[in-house]
Amino acid sequence: MSERRWRPHDRYGRRLFSLPRPEHGFNRMPPTDLRAGCSLCRDADPLQFDFSYAFQPIVDVQDRRVFAHEALVRGPAGEPASSVLSRVTADNRYSFDQACREKAIRIAASLNLESHLSINFLPNAIYRPEVCIRSTLQAAARHGFPVERIIFETVEGEQVSDGKWLAEILSEYKRIGFKTAIDDFGAGFAGLNLLADFQPDMVKLDMALIRGIDHSPARRAIVAGVVSMCGQLAIEVIAEGIETRDEAQCLSDLGIRLMQGYWFGRPQFERAVHQADIALPDMGR
Repeated sequence: MSERRWRPHDRYGRRLFSLPRPEHGFNRMPPTDLRAGCSLCRDADPLQFDFSYAFQPIVDVQDRRVFAHEALVRGPAGEPASSVLSRVTADNRYSFDQACREKAIRIAASLNLESHLSINFLPNAIYRPEVCIRSTLQAAARHGFPVERIIFETVEGEQVSDGKWLAEILSEYKRIGFKTAIDDFGAGFAGLNLLADFQPDMVKLDMALIRGIDHSPARRAIVAGVVSMCGQLAIEVIAEGIETRDEAQCLSDLGIRLMQGYWFGRPQFERAVHQADIALPDMGR
């Protein structure tokens, strides 16, 4: 997430999905035929509405390239995400979740996206991760999009009753070959306890830590600590919500190379943002 700070049930809607996790975790549930898929998705009615995506770049300021694009839900003609998410209900959320993954991959492939593709998922919408991911793998194979260039990011602020359940989901995704990321790190319910159980490929710093960091010794100290910790755990740090050059320069000085925000590029509807379209500054390498 990078456009603006998320609130419950806002235009991105990550908290619209609310399914309690299996009581004992998926590793202790009865065996499931993966070819059959999850009945919650397999037997669900087709969606009665359409949607599409905008894509916002995540840039590597050291290598001066577009590292990834985050897929952000929009209406079929570019309407705000709220116009889509307001139609998501308890009855169609499983179908919507699966359709989001598949459509993001299909559009990214049609755009010949050469960067990574970051797709948001919600752990409370997943019943059996090794089953729910089946259609995503099929979509990647069908459209020729490499699995290793797909990033699944989850919102740390999404309340999950058991952090170990979230760690199990992320571990399964990583085992399959996807990259994993925790969004809004430092803002929610998982935090450091989650990192003790699972080390994702990336964490995205909460936007509140980034805003005005160039004028805040406290924010700089906190971010420096997170960068140091993540370095020891081999986790890449992404700073999101950057709106000024001074913020970007300060974060670069703290050792962060992956950045996202309006200052680098706004979301583009059904378009990839090419490197030539971004005025990448010299961060004083």
